[in-house]
Amino acid sequence: MSYHLLPLLAPMFLLSIAAFAARGDARVAGRLPRIAEYGALAALGIALLSALVLALYGAGSSALLGAAGVGLSVRLDIVSVTMLVLVSFIGWVVLRYSATYMDREPHHARFTALMLATLAAVLLLVIAGNLFQLLLAWGATSVALHRLLLFYPQRVTAQRAARKKAVLARASEVALTLAVLFLVAAYETSDIASILEQARADTPTLVAAGLLALAAGLASAQFPGHGWLTEVMEAPTPVSALLHAGVINAGGFLLIRFADVMLTAPAVLAGLVMLGGFTALFGGLVMLTQAAVKTSLAWSTIAQMGFMVLQCGLALFPLALLHIVAHSLYKAHAFLSAGEAVRNIAAIARPGPVAVPSLAKVLRAFGAGIVIYALVSLGVGIEGKSPQSLTLGVILIFGVAYILAQGFADTAPAALTKRTAIYAVATSVAYVALQKLANLLTAGTLPTPPTPGPLEWVLLILALVSFGAVALAQATFPLWASHPAAMGLRVHLSNGLYANAIFDRLLGGWRQKPNH
Repeated sequence: MSYHLLPLLAPMFLLSIAAFAARGDARVAGRLPRIAEYGALAALGIALLSALVLALYGAGSSALLGAAGVGLSVRLDIVSVTMLVLVSFIGWVVLRYSATYMDREPHHARFTALMLATLAAVLLLVIAGNLFQLLLAWGATSVALHRLLLFYPQRVTAQRAARKKAVLARASEVALTLAVLFLVAAYETSDIASILEQARADTPTLVAAGLLALAAGLASAQFPGHGWLTEVMEAPTPVSALLHAGVINAGGFLLIRFADVMLTAPAVLAGLVMLGGFTALFGGLVMLTQAAVKTSLAWSTIAQMGFMVLQCGLALFPLALLHIVAHSLYKAHAFLSAGEAVRNIAAIARPGPVAVPSLAKVLRAFGAGIVIYALVSLGVGIEGKSPQSLTLGVILIFGVAYILAQGFADTAPAALTKRTAIYAVATSVAYVALQKLANLLTAGTLPTPPTPGPLEWVLLILALVSFGAVALAQATFPLWASHPAAMGLRVHLSNGLYANAIFDRLLGGWRQKPNH
């Protein structure tokens, strides 16, 4: 219907401003950052109006502006509207920040044009109503991001990161192109809504699902193609914020958008569980060994993307969408406020003593965390909750247990114990409430998890044991950190187990030329 075309105005508006900025007109150069900011705010307004249209008229697809299945169209549903509002909001915040951060930068106009073009490409991606628009926007996002990563082209580290990202991006685009061809052949249409409807009839598409998973994994910094994400700090801070809070979510969005297709391939979902779970554990451990704030945040993003892929592998697509929203908002704030955080920590002349819990206290904290989660879940009702959802909740409670352990330490003051207990209860309540809200809003759009079979049960148990062991090791780290083996492991982890160095070698190696 015609009103479903409304979201298309947002990327078109941004592209028109980007074209204006690329002209480099000196007469408006000083006002250009604010023009871009107001343009992004207008795009956010269009996104909010689109959400209102969805609430009033329901989900649907627009007519195709093209022919033979190729052209522009919009799929308006809770998934696209959520991403549209999120990306528009993050884009507005980042461009507002950039107006000051890039002030007096010689190439500010080019930077602004590239940021607007990247935002527009991502918006075209998340609202795509047909496969060819999605594929075009996927490639355009990679190209625009590549230009941003090389904003300072003379920096060798930036060249290395951009080159690795380009290699993975081209591989991802090839995988997605093949997936599109297989989907068109299998369903005889390029309309995404029609494909999802047919997939719900359990039409098997193993090859297409596998290619979609491959494209998503390559785009979302999954192991072992994660290294480039830790090396993009040479780009301006607004680029890092936009990348980590927006662009990197494209892989997760792809899996969520084609959730019904992915459900037709249980073997592919199992592969996503193993890949995402390992990446999450790996990234989380390496993150703890990083001294630089931005590098630590980059490893945090790798871990979070792994956890999101794990959620998709468990067929918890509503929770994966919720994860994207929460992580994006947090990570945008973390990058844009990183400098202030460092100054605040440096201003602390003498940090207070650290409460170190014993092993018994840690185990008690883990038990208390699980009990709190169980009571909260029973309080709101667990009817209809899948084993996958309950397992994910327990994994998240391991993080709550880590907080509780600090409060349970013998040397912890009573105020700390009380505060951690309140945090644990509040976190559990918030998680259960947000989970129910996500399931409610996406009902009828995203599928519910299927009943787990033997393979799924093995993966659920493996995930619980793995995340539990790592959480326990983190909570008891002060007790064994001084052991020589632990010190050696810390060195290896701080270097990412050298996976990135091996990846560099496979790409032909990179040596920085000596300065003369």
